[in-house]
Amino acid sequence: MKDTTSKKVLFGTSAWGLGHATRDLNLIRGLLSRGCDVTIVATGGALQVLKGELGDSCHYLDWPDIPTTVARSSFRFYVKTTVNIPRIIWTWYREKRRLKQLLQQEQFDFIVTDHRNGLVRPDITSYFITHSPRYIAPWRDPFMEGIMEWFLAKWFSPVHKILIPDDEDGGMSGDMSHKVRFTPPDKLVYLGILSSVRHLDLPQDIDYFITISGPEPQRSMFAEKVLAQVGNLNGKIVIALGTPGGTAPKLGNGIEVYPYLNRAQQEEMLNRAKLVICRSGYTTLMELAEIGRQALIIPTPGQSEQEYLAKTLRERGVFYSINQDKLDLARDTEIARNYPGYTPHHLTAESVDRFLTAVLD
Repeated sequence: MKDTTSKKVLFGTSAWGLGHATRDLNLIRGLLSRGCDVTIVATGGALQVLKGELGDSCHYLDWPDIPTTVARSSFRFYVKTTVNIPRIIWTWYREKRRLKQLLQQEQFDFIVTDHRNGLVRPDITSYFITHSPRYIAPWRDPFMEGIMEWFLAKWFSPVHKILIPDDEDGGMSGDMSHKVRFTPPDKLVYLGILSSVRHLDLPQDIDYFITISGPEPQRSMFAEKVLAQVGNLNGKIVIALGTPGGTAPKLGNGIEVYPYLNRAQQEEMLNRAKLVICRSGYTTLMELAEIGRQALIIPTPGQSEQEYLAKTLRERGVFYSINQDKLDLARDTEIARNYPGYTPHHLTAESVDRFLTAVLD
């Protein structure tokens, strides 16, 4: 085993949603436990989450990330993403320049980057975290998928290893991280699931936990649909609206509505719930797998990755999913009870050990 006492690590975390930050927390804590000196590159909500959880144990750099794309449909999402390509590539190259300047001032032993594409250099060992080394095109167009996967493989050619938070066999991410064609197999390391939510020994005394998330306007549209239909469910129900500092309606009849629940409160509710109703973001799916929960999943319209995951996992009989515009809570929750959820090969603790072995040993 290498001496890690003096290892200096640069760790980049994407600001596209909070999922990257929450899954990276486990890995950063693992590095700290092995005596590493960690500098984090992030921005926005991701930076706030990491600072709030890790405090003074790390150093922080607030660097801009690529522009996010939000749309009301998959078609509009891809149109906006295409329009944004020049800005995205410019942001990557600007990040590369920042990194070059940083490395002239400080020396790092290696870099770990979770979807911060500009933090990749051929002259320093780097590890890239992704659950999507393959691109899933609209309508699964094979030509577009091939071109994009080839481009990503060329961009990541300097990377020492690609670290995938999924199981090597089966897995939850489907074609996004399996059957990879342009990256050498020995470059791929399947870590297993990464969840900041832990299994807690609590009674399952909540019949439904509904957690509402996503960018506007889709978050509000999802919330409106849920609040209009939740009275059709029976039992104890908890709803988190995902609006920090907002207000919540009082519905009564065993229904508790909160504007916002912090990470600890979300963890408690997920553990207490018999059935979870949520988006199909990959981090959320890993949290469900970690604690062994069944769920009804509703992809955010216009977010192609969530739509692909929801469709794939429904077809495999893992989680039941329904599009937001067709949601019928009373009907769909009954169907969702017949889907067992995902059982991972191992839990997060072993995934973190695999990560530390990959980057330190």
